[in-house]
Amino acid sequence: MDRDRLLHVYDATDALLRTVDGLTAEQLAGPSLLPEWTRAHVVAHLALNALGFERAIEGAVHARPTPVYDSSEQRDADIGAAAAMTADQLREFTFDACGRWREATEDLTDLTPTFERVPGGPVLSVADAIGARWREVEIHHGDLDAGHGPADWTPEFTAYVFDGIVRFRTEQVDLTLETPEGPVPLGAGGPVITGTRHDLAWWMLGRGGGVGLTGDLPTLGPWR
Repeated sequence: MDRDRLLHVYDATDALLRTVDGLTAEQLAGPSLLPEWTRAHVVAHLALNALGFERAIEGAVHARPTPVYDSSEQRDADIGAAAAMTADQLREFTFDACGRWREATEDLTDLTPTFERVPGGPVLSVADAIGARWREVEIHHGDLDAGHGPADWTPEFTAYVFDGIVRFRTEQVDLTLETPEGPVPLGAGGPVITGTRHDLAWWMLGRGGGVGLTGDLPTLGPWR
């Protein structure tokens, strides 16, 4: 990972914060694209994810291993509590959290230290965490259903997320993705699904229902 990726995350975060700043209390209380989550839940998750990565990165850099979340159960409880804040409180909390994440990453030089997502859970390097944060910001920005979607992704993020989701899905299905840049086989190849890379990625992430795509779309399992 080079520093350009970090700059892309900063730009994506700025765009997210502009959207959050424009959401009314009524809009925050409305449904997101994620089952059972309001927009406030999505915003709360993004803020708490920023704080979790901030503390984990700080811990890793200073040889004080700290997980992103104390537990999955605590993560869920914290999201619920933050989602219940007033609109003004949630906006302030989110801006502060994203600012703290940026401060923790601006002067990074060593991206190899590692930490756990939860105690005993998957291990990430600092470089992994920066890529993960990019995905969290861009994908969940779309989940807000507030005017920002996959068509708004930059070419750099589209390439990054498309390549990643292709690697994930290729073990599960046999398809050929026909994109403007050329065909991309999944597994052994097979039935053809046609669309842009951003629409294909959005569908493979379990979102959008295949809008913008043509072909016989199979049912996919959840994205992890």
